[in-house]
Amino acid sequence: MPKPCDNIGVRHGSWGEEVASRYLRARGLEIIERNSRPCAADRRLEIDIVAYESRTDTLVFVEVKQHRDFSPYQRRLRSVNRRKLANMRRVCNNWRLRFGWQGGYRFDVLEVYGTPETGETHIDHIRSVPLFTARERQVAWT
Repeated sequence: MPKPCDNIGVRHGSWGEEVASRYLRARGLEIIERNSRPCAADRRLEIDIVAYESRTDTLVFVEVKQHRDFSPYQRRLRSVNRRKLANMRRVCNNWRLRFGWQGGYRFDVLEVYGTPETGETHIDHIRSVPLFTARERQVAWT
């Protein structure tokens, strides 16, 4: 019997973040922090993964979205709405200020399709999602 606090969404989200971390490490990124909450004033603001790409000297903020089923007909970034982007902009800027990051950075979204029960996954890595304004120092590598 599950405990009252055993939330299946949280369990699947943690699994999705672990899959995403392994995926990023396999591509040469160093995971700096997971589930970071850099803004003490608003504990709801969280960035799933902060990674560093040494090849491009770029800090990468990663939002992980876990979905049960994959379909080629679904819209990319379907779970990332305008409000979520605004919150991500705030949390990324707070992280940069808190740790004094002066270099290049970008915002990526990793959509992880699958469940821990099936073990099968499909990952859609969306790089350089437009999050920051043009006057900010965003590195857009393609």
